[in-house]
Amino acid sequence: MTDDGPILLEGPVEVVLDDGSTARSDRFTVALCVCRRSRSYPWCDTSHRSRHKRRTA
Repeated sequence: MTDDGPILLEGPVEVVLDDGSTARSDRFTVALCVCRRSRSYPWCDTSHRSRHKRRTA
C-alpha cells in the first residue's frame, strides 16, 4: 500500500458504497482504491500514480 492507495484484499470482495449500493469482485486479489481518483472506484486503476513523461537525453 502507498500513502494514498491501494489496499490489497483477498477476494471475493463485496463493498458497500456511500450511496448504499454494493460493488462485488470475484477476483482472487482485489485492489481497493483509497484515494478516490480511480475511474473504476471502488477498484483501483492506478490513478494514484504520478503521470510524468520521462525525458530522454
